[in-house]
Amino acid sequence: MVTALELARHGVASVVLTSELQLSQGSRAICFTRRSMEILQQVGVATRMTECGLPWRFGNSYYQGQRVFRLEAPHDSDDRFFPIINVQQQFMEEYLHDACKANPLIDFRWGNKVCKVDQRDGLAVLEIDTPEGIYELESSWVVAADGGRSAIRSALNLEMEGASYEGFFVIADIKVDLPLPTERLAYFDPDWNRGNTILMHREPHGIWRIDYQLPEGETPEEALKPESLKARIDAQLAMIGHAGIEWEMDWSSVYSARTLTLPDFVHGNVIFTGDAAHLLPIFGVRGANTAFQDAQSLGWHLAFVIKGLASHALLRNHSHERVGAAREIIEEAGKSTRFMAPPAGGFQLLRDAVLSLSLTQEFVRPLYHWRTSRPHEYTHSMLNSKGDDNALFKAGPAHGAPPQNVRLAANDFLLDHLGGGFDLLYFTDAQAIPDPLQQTIATARAKGIPLHVIAIGSTHAVSGADKTLPDADGHVRGRYGVPANGGAYLLRPDQHVCARWLTLDATRLQAALNTALPH
Repeated sequence: MVTALELARHGVASVVLTSELQLSQGSRAICFTRRSMEILQQVGVATRMTECGLPWRFGNSYYQGQRVFRLEAPHDSDDRFFPIINVQQQFMEEYLHDACKANPLIDFRWGNKVCKVDQRDGLAVLEIDTPEGIYELESSWVVAADGGRSAIRSALNLEMEGASYEGFFVIADIKVDLPLPTERLAYFDPDWNRGNTILMHREPHGIWRIDYQLPEGETPEEALKPESLKARIDAQLAMIGHAGIEWEMDWSSVYSARTLTLPDFVHGNVIFTGDAAHLLPIFGVRGANTAFQDAQSLGWHLAFVIKGLASHALLRNHSHERVGAAREIIEEAGKSTRFMAPPAGGFQLLRDAVLSLSLTQEFVRPLYHWRTSRPHEYTHSMLNSKGDDNALFKAGPAHGAPPQNVRLAANDFLLDHLGGGFDLLYFTDAQAIPDPLQQTIATARAKGIPLHVIAIGSTHAVSGADKTLPDADGHVRGRYGVPANGGAYLLRPDQHVCARWLTLDATRLQAALNTALPH
C-alpha cells in the first residue's frame, strides 16, 4: 500500500491485489520509528497514526529483578515525531487502506490471489484467482510484496541468503490494565523462563503485548494451547508484581528469528519488496520499518522509469541500495538476535557472562542495547554527485543520508515542505535565484522532471523559488552545515541527499541531475 501511494504521488496508476478478504488481526508490527512516520507523512497517514499511537523513547532491560540498562533514544525540538510510536499493525493497515481507497490512481482488489506470473515481450502476465473465477491481468511491472512466504518468489525459484536462528517466540496481545509507562521492557533469564527472554510493550486501546521465548524442544502448537498461554502470562504478570490481575486474551501467534535477503530485488519485470525481499528479526523494530524504506525508495525509482525520466539503470540502483540496507540491518540484527536468543554454546556462554557481570559492572551494560532500526545512508550510491562539495562540509546530512528535520515554527517543520520530486534547498539572502540556475531548472522541468526550489534564509520572497522559508537566526543553515554566505542541497524524491554545494552554479546542478537520473 505504501508503494502504491508513493507511485500515485508521482502520477503512476497501480492495481493492488491481495488474496485476503480483510485487514490483518493482532499487533504483528507495532513499533514504528521516526523515519517511518516521516515516510507515512508523505503518503498522508501520519496524523491518524499520531492520534492513535503511543509515543516513547526509553527502553529498560532487567535481570534478576534489577534494572541493568536504560536506553534513552535521542529526541529534540527539531523532531516532529518521537523516536518510536506504538500502533498495532491492523490500525496502520486501516489508515493506509483508507488512503488507497481515496486515491483515484489506486485500484484495490480484495480476494484476488496471484497464482502465476509469466514474463514475456516486456510485460508480466498474471493469472489471478477470485471467488468469481480466474482472470488474466497484464502489467508493465509487478511489485511482489506478498510476504515472507512469497509465492511469487517461490515460483521464480529464487533463494535468499543468510541464516535462521534457533528457537521460537510467542506473541500474546492481552487486554489488561497495568500502571506502567509506555516504555520497552525486556526481562532476561527470569525464574519462570530460565535462559530465555521476555519483552513487553504497551499498545493503544488497553492492550499489552508480551513476547516470550519458548524452551528448547517445545513446538508452536504446544505453546499456543490456552493452558500454556495462561500459565506463562500469569507467571510474567506475577514476576512484575501483578499476580492475580485479571486479563483477557486478544490475539496470539508464534515467530522465529531469521536474517535472510535476496541478493537482487529486481528480476525482469518483477520487483520484490518488504518481507518478500528479505526476512529480518523483529528485535530493534526492523520489519515494517525497513519495508517502509523499501517502499519509499521503490515508489520513486519505478515511477521515474515508467515515465521515461531515467533508464532501467535506476532500478538497478534501487536494488543495490536496498540490498545493501538489508545486509547492513542483517549484520546489526544478527548481533541483537544472538543476545536476545543466543545459539547454544559460545554465544550462550558469552550472553550469560554479560548478564551476570551487569549486576555489578557498569562497563558491560551497553551490550544490552538492541541496536534500534535506523534509516540506511546511501553513502556510495551511484546517484550521488561526483563533483559537488560534499567533502568540504563540516556538518549536516552527507551524501545518501536522509534529511535533517528542523522546526520552523510552533507546528511547522522543514520536512512538511518537501516531497513529491527533487528538492533544491537554496540557502540565500538575495532577492532572486541567479538567472543561469533558473534556466537550468526550467529546462529540467520542461523534460518532466519534478524539481522544487525552496529558498531558505530570506525574510522576503525570493524570485525564482517556489517557496521561501525565513531563517533569521540561522538555525536551519546551522543544522545543514551551510556557511553564512550560502550553499545548497539537492534531495532525491525519497528526500535522501544526492548533492550539496558551498557554491552552486548551473553547470554543477545539471551535472547532479544527470547523475541522479541515469540514461
